[in-house]
Amino acid sequence: MKNPLTSLKTLSIVLLFLLVLVGASSCKKINDLLTFQVSDSSSFVVPGSGILSTAVLALPGTTVQSSSSATYSANNTSADFVQDVTLDRLSLTVTDPAGQNFDFLKSVKIYISSDNSGTNKTLLASLSPVPTGQTTINLTPAGNKLDVYLSSGSYSLFTEVELAQALRQNTTLRADSRFNVKAKLK
Repeated sequence: MKNPLTSLKTLSIVLLFLLVLVGASSCKKINDLLTFQVSDSSSFVVPGSGILSTAVLALPGTTVQSSSSATYSANNTSADFVQDVTLDRLSLTVTDPAGQNFDFLKSVKIYISSDNSGTNKTLLASLSPVPTGQTTINLTPAGNKLDVYLSSGSYSLFTEVELAQALRQNTTLRADSRFNVKAKLK
């Protein structure tokens, strides 16, 4: 005859294991809910000069009205509860003039700052060499922690380009960025 205490111990161990398993999967779901992405888009102009310069051309800052606040709110959090922001991807697309590609660029670096004066500027992404024949390029994220830059409704992007050939006319580029965000619930 089986000892009832042995059966009770076995049942208790099985129930404990199931509780731990359910608890672990619930934590995973909560973490998944608090991992989301913020996508922003902005445009800037690389001025045409008709002269090839091997110097790096630093463009003025472009203010980006970020969707971060609305995205935080939609995910039941706010900037105060954000724990980690990193760049997932940043692509540049030539939007004007029609038919222009990135053959004029040798390299590109984009920096992010919390204001248009560039007070706390840090590298966001870069690409060197820039592939020829492309109208859209994907930059390599720098891997920096970016929490402070997405804590308000806007930030600024500063671009440095090195030309591969003379740019005869102004060229408009669109920067599409996607940030990975980890945050706590409000």
